[in-house]
Amino acid sequence: MPSIASRLFAAALVVFAVVLALPVAPARSAETATADDTARFLAGLPPAPGSPLAALAKDPGWAQHARFFDSIFAREDASTLAKVRAFAKENLPQHHDTLLYMFSGPDFLYATSFFPSASTYVLSGLEPVGDVPQLTSLPRGAVDASLRNMEGSLATILNLSFFITKNMKTQLTTGPVYGTLPILYVFLARTGKTVHEVSFVSLDKQGEFIAQDDPGRRAGRATTQSAAKGVKIVFSDGNGPNQTLYYFSTDLSDGGVKISGFLEFCAKLGAADSFLKSASYLMHGGNFNRVRSFLVDHSATVLEDDSGIPLGYFDPKKWRLQAFGHYLPPLGIFPNTYQPRLADLFDHAAPLDFGIGYRWRKNESNLLLATRLPPGPGEAEFNPPLTIGSDIPPTVVEGPKPHHKPPPTPPTPRRTDGLRGFFSVFGFDDPAARPRPPK
Repeated sequence: MPSIASRLFAAALVVFAVVLALPVAPARSAETATADDTARFLAGLPPAPGSPLAALAKDPGWAQHARFFDSIFAREDASTLAKVRAFAKENLPQHHDTLLYMFSGPDFLYATSFFPSASTYVLSGLEPVGDVPQLTSLPRGAVDASLRNMEGSLATILNLSFFITKNMKTQLTTGPVYGTLPILYVFLARTGKTVHEVSFVSLDKQGEFIAQDDPGRRAGRATTQSAAKGVKIVFSDGNGPNQTLYYFSTDLSDGGVKISGFLEFCAKLGAADSFLKSASYLMHGGNFNRVRSFLVDHSATVLEDDSGIPLGYFDPKKWRLQAFGHYLPPLGIFPNTYQPRLADLFDHAAPLDFGIGYRWRKNESNLLLATRLPPGPGEAEFNPPLTIGSDIPPTVVEGPKPHHKPPPTPPTPRRTDGLRGFFSVFGFDDPAARPRPPK
């Protein structure tokens, strides 16, 4: 007869075998959340009731995140975005199918506010595309940290109307949820869009798509070499038609666009509207001749602040120019960019009732709307074959000399260490007024 010890040992073996046979329960749901539910969750909007993210949306940390975004987006819409939409409705009645927004970073918010009916949006900048993994697979602390990081990333554009490249270099490259993609998700969801499809894309030197990358992999790990890696997002506004948003992480300098295929891709899209805001006055210098010439040659309209294409590149025989707001000397951190002829044009500018750009205060901001005139008899259509082979800048159209001396550039506020000194350059002299993420 077996001993008690042997019986216990046999029973233990049976229990151990049963345990091994049981499936291991995942820490989180193994279901895949849709891109639209992920966008809504990151934006502080409730995902669909049956979504795998519905449980995460019950966390107190997410509820705090949702309240913060509710507050800051409501404030931005009331103070600026509603006025932007009214401006666009009155002054931009004829939209083209494509909107080009160079040097944009992930700023879909202003792109769709000014140009809501474009069928294709093309945004570009140096910032990485990044990735948004399945949030249900991340530890709870990683999800909370990602939400806090996004709040900090969006603080400046929702207070100043532009991203600060210096800050984005760190804010958009940390954590499992990183890059421009999560920011684009937030702006899409918060502007009422429904995300249908998301895929990573890359361009060859001819502007053609390389084999599409698996959306489940990080864009930075794509095996095909490309100087223009991006993301394609198909979305709709309510029951409206599908629209497409491209964001490309690419170098827009002359050397960069010469090999990236990015301008070749844009040329295939035909006549476009172009938008330029807070572009660091890069096209005022000699290293961005190609992208500047491309926009002048291929745009039907250009809406920009004074940091975009200098006025002298718009031939008055080919463009109708409308000024809005007030033109003040650029900030001291952008020397040698004051335009006397632009100051003359703004002597008779129409009012602008919102702030935008580096001079973000309402009564200090400016916008220039350049609309291409129809070609005269015997003149070719404006959309010429793409030529970007020369680094020689085009001849600037000279106008009459200014009849007054330019006002002195206001002194740059004293720079101190850290964010306090940096934000003071943009008018945040009061520490309490500076944008900052919630605690």
